[in-house]
Amino acid sequence: MKKLILALATASGLALAAPALAQHAGHAGHAMNGADADEAHIKDTAHFMKMHGEQVSAAINHPTRAEDKARDAFRKPAETLAFFHVGPEMKVGEYAPGGGWYSRLLGHYLGGEGQLVGLYANPLTATADPARQQRIRDTAAGFGKEVAGYTGLPAEKFSGITLDNLEGQKGTFDRILVMRAMHNLMRGGTADTELRAMRELLKDDGLLGIEQHRAKTDAAWSYANGTKGYLRQQDVIDFMRINGFELVGTSEILANPKDTADHKEGVWEMPPVLATKREDLKGLGESDRMTLLFKKAK
Repeated sequence: MKKLILALATASGLALAAPALAQHAGHAGHAMNGADADEAHIKDTAHFMKMHGEQVSAAINHPTRAEDKARDAFRKPAETLAFFHVGPEMKVGEYAPGGGWYSRLLGHYLGGEGQLVGLYANPLTATADPARQQRIRDTAAGFGKEVAGYTGLPAEKFSGITLDNLEGQKGTFDRILVMRAMHNLMRGGTADTELRAMRELLKDDGLLGIEQHRAKTDAAWSYANGTKGYLRQQDVIDFMRINGFELVGTSEILANPKDTADHKEGVWEMPPVLATKREDLKGLGESDRMTLLFKKAK
């Protein structure tokens, strides 16, 4: 356990966060606390792992994650949860839960003291089809049972809501995680309304973490508009600022320089999907990703 804590406290991605934030400080006239604030976050991260490292490790190594563990080397869940400061006692929203990879992990981690809530798109803006709207509502309603099935924990520990129904939920979330979903929000044209709803859900001191496939800084907009799964990091930071969020820090823990991020069919050509079955992409790991943490702007 001491090795895990030491590795996380000195992870290269966390060490690189301060200069990365310094580059963005004051961007577009938006004042920030700069590198000093991010260095404080790094110190807090080390303290966080001293406090919660054993619980993080227990969740990661739970037997029900046996099939999920193959991706741990690429998704680095311990470092990611530490950077986002997701405590086991928190109320955490997972936006757009997909195949359950993070839901299973978070379910075990939060199932004791905390609460996991699946956050689903506002059906009224996601689609004009009433049948599809109802499917979104039904999926949200079934999230608690789904995670209970993954974890063996009581279903009342978990719940799901759609972002058009925030009654009794505003200002109650400690963390919201948007894991590899920003490109869908951008290409669907719903990013602004969805993010503003998530902002309403957060406590005043709540934080929102983003993991997202990263395009090259000089990528054309036609490639980095979400349709290929990749977004430019600065575009995401600027978009979040416009929608009422302030950057707390960045991390390179999920960076992968082997990913050229210029695939004709998009990120789905990379492992684990390997949609085009290109032999030269096998063994490269997963996509290059940004890891960003935001707070509500005052």
